[in-house]
Amino acid sequence: MNLFSKDLPAQRHSMNSASQHSNGTGVNEKPPMGKTTALDNLGSGRQYDYMKNYDAIHHLSDGLMEEEAVDANSEKELGNEFFKQKKFNEAIDCYSRSIAFSPTAVAYANRAMAYIKIKRFQEAENDCTEALNLDDRYIKAYSRRSTARKELGKLKESIDDTSFALRLEPHNQEIKKQHAELKSLLEKEILKKASGVTGGSSQGVQREGKLKVEKSKSIHKVQSVSPSSPAGVAEVLKDNSKDREGGAETSMEVESSRLRTHRADMNTSFGNVKIQELKASVQELAARAANLAKAEAAKNISPPNSAYQFEVSWRGLSGDRTLQAHLLKVTPATALPGIFKNALSAPMLVDIIRCIATFFTEDMDLGVKYLENLTKVPRFDMIIMCLSPSDKADLRKIWDEVFSKGTSDYAQNLGNLRLKYGVKR
Repeated sequence: MNLFSKDLPAQRHSMNSASQHSNGTGVNEKPPMGKTTALDNLGSGRQYDYMKNYDAIHHLSDGLMEEEAVDANSEKELGNEFFKQKKFNEAIDCYSRSIAFSPTAVAYANRAMAYIKIKRFQEAENDCTEALNLDDRYIKAYSRRSTARKELGKLKESIDDTSFALRLEPHNQEIKKQHAELKSLLEKEILKKASGVTGGSSQGVQREGKLKVEKSKSIHKVQSVSPSSPAGVAEVLKDNSKDREGGAETSMEVESSRLRTHRADMNTSFGNVKIQELKASVQELAARAANLAKAEAAKNISPPNSAYQFEVSWRGLSGDRTLQAHLLKVTPATALPGIFKNALSAPMLVDIIRCIATFFTEDMDLGVKYLENLTKVPRFDMIIMCLSPSDKADLRKIWDEVFSKGTSDYAQNLGNLRLKYGVKR
């Protein structure tokens, strides 16, 4: 329930009364003919009264706006109290009202935590995503979304959340612990799947061994029969007869095997040629399938709105510069500073520059725009200063082999950018 809703009608009535008091009969009512009104009388005293009433109304209007903010905050605080008392449904109601008044990342993240407590993990993930849309550096939202995703069976996405949170706060012990637990859980799942495959094959070996043992028992059953009795002699003769039949079958199998081997030797030369042709066909089909998959993946690439979205998409396309270049091209160069804010890491910066180098000669204008806008990302100078020697060597090589080959139209821009990127001549 709105804690201040009872006072709002009284305040609105006061505001209307103050407005009506300024002309005595109401704003829209015309004065009688021949009488002087406040607007007709422009004396200093009457003008002062008018401005005083205007200030009072303006102050009251500001008060109503401030009270709305107080309502959002008070509902959030009340939700926190309910949460401490483990009344999670009541807390969710309060956070929902707070969001209705004024959506904030904190209110969404708090409601997500309450959803987690009552095992409504999908709603929790959605709320954390909303929180990060409002503030993409809110660590608690990443942590809670990671928890929700783990419960939903999205282990890879869960690890992505904690991994990105550690980029923002490398020394956050809680996130470190959560990240380590998730990686351990993923390793256990992989081992479990691997052991399941191994277990299935071992069961097959056991069944095969059992069949061999049974066959061996039947062959040597004669040893356990006493030949002193007529029945025993008959059993021995019967088993000997079976052994002879088995021996004949074995001889036939050996001969058949020899024939198959001989045929295989004769066809080896022809078979090798056919295998080579088959391999070439398979490779060609695989290349076509890969190209189709790339084309389909390129259609589904959309511009990222935050550093998190960019990094997750970028890592998902790892190893394919063509698709990474496509992701970069659908992201406006001027949007890079707003996307990365303070979250651009040195490895990501160097990797983006490597990607720019792949299409720079084809589209120098676009390449220069990306290089220029990357320098506008917050803390860019600090990132350049902290580059490792190997990264600096890579940048120098890229600049000398690719960017320095630019036309004279971009020579001055590239010269200035070379200094900003700390690339020595």
